[in-house]
Amino acid sequence: MSKLEVLDWIKKAQSPVGVADVVKALNLDKEVVQKAFDQLKKEELIVSPIRCKYVAK
Repeated sequence: MSKLEVLDWIKKAQSPVGVADVVKALNLDKEVVQKAFDQLKKEELIVSPIRCKYVAK
C-alpha cells in the first residue's frame, strides 16, 4: 500500500478522516496507514482541520 493510495482515498472522502477510517475502508494494518499519514503530513499533502482528522490539500 502506497501513501498515494491512502491520499487518493482521503481525497475521495466526504469529510475529514482519521487513521482508523482508512484502516477500515482499505482493510489495512494500522501501522502501515499511520506511516502513510506521517509521510503525507511531512510532505504537507494533508492537513488537519479537526484534531486527529485530515483532509487533502
